Amino acid sequence: MTATEQAARTRMKLIFLIHALATGSFFTRIPDLQLGLGLDAAGLGLVFIGQPIGAVAMFLVSGRIVAAIGTRLVLLFALPLMAVGVFLMALAPTPLALFAAIAGFSAVFAVSNVAMNVEADRTEAATGKRLMNTCHGIWSLGQLAVFLLGAFARGAGLTPTLHFGLFIPPVLLATLLIVLPLLPAPDREHGVSTGRRRFALPTPATLKLLGFMLGGSLVEAAARTWSVIYARDALAAPDWAQALTLPVFVAAIAAGRFFADGWSQRFGPAAVARGLMTIALVGLGLVVFASELPIALVGFALLGLGVCTSFPASTSAAAQLGDRPSAENVAALTMSVQLVMLGAPALMGFVASAFGVRMTFGIVAPMVVVAILLAKALEPRQADVRKSASII
Repeated sequence: MTATEQAARTRMKLIFLIHALATGSFFTRIPDLQLGLGLDAAGLGLVFIGQPIGAVAMFLVSGRIVAAIGTRLVLLFALPLMAVGVFLMALAPTPLALFAAIAGFSAVFAVSNVAMNVEADRTEAATGKRLMNTCHGIWSLGQLAVFLLGAFARGAGLTPTLHFGLFIPPVLLATLLIVLPLLPAPDREHGVSTGRRRFALPTPATLKLLGFMLGGSLVEAAARTWSVIYARDALAAPDWAQALTLPVFVAAIAAGRFFADGWSQRFGPAAVARGLMTIALVGLGLVVFASELPIALVGFALLGLGVCTSFPASTSAAAQLGDRPSAENVAALTMSVQLVMLGAPALMGFVASAFGVRMTFGIVAPMVVVAILLAKALEPRQADVRKSASII
């Protein structure tokens, strides 16, 4: 590998790190935002419907946007805007304003997500060495860092406004230093759009990937939104310990992703995903039935390890389908996940109110089983797949 190729791979990893930092660890402050607005669990679930709504709206056109202006410009503007979006969540004076802030943040998150995953896939193809899982491992390390900072901020009594505002300057500076000099990698052979498409809709191939990806997405949604509240309400953990569930979960994701490329190279992505999702099922059991925080933390660690390849393996498989441009397949897949997830926040909020926060984790177990059964969809496809994509 040449020095130029190695530099491109390093720059790509740093972009994923900046993206993670731009999320501002707002998940660790959800209990504070909840209490500040006087929301119960059901109300909080309704507010968080803004996340899939904003994401779905953007995913419909994000493939087109990335193809039109390029990955570099999308990332150059989107990464700082994400940090600003998180800051606006802290300023929200009403539940409706918080809903709008979450929706706006999610829209920017969606288009930046497509851009960086497409660029990572192109860099992987150009350098001839797997990169996607490692990039997502770096992203998870960034998330781990901001979650630990979030736990510290809660313990130190920092307001969410100050906490989130402190992220804006370093994210802006890092974006200028890393993204501004980016030279995008060339498209894959199937990566050039014909210009006939307006919206990227799912094909049968992306729907199979959706079936696999949904289990991991639901686990992540439950862990990121409800794990801190779970530690507070189900286990009566002290304030300083409540936010530990998120760092443990994300640390396990990061650790798994750094090994996943090697595992996938040796055993194949489907076999690895099937084994890991089985581990996630065990983790769900521990979380649902844990009587003490240490047992729950083990459960969250197993959950993180279990879903570590769910998103990167799915997006990588989508980018390599070969039936249309990579950006359109990645956008179609991620949009489909968010569309299916539209009702998840409200459902989890209702379940938490009616049956306790533990069951917000129990109800995702069936989809984890489905993911295990559909892991075969991750196997590489031939480039001569059918061209009958459902696109308008």
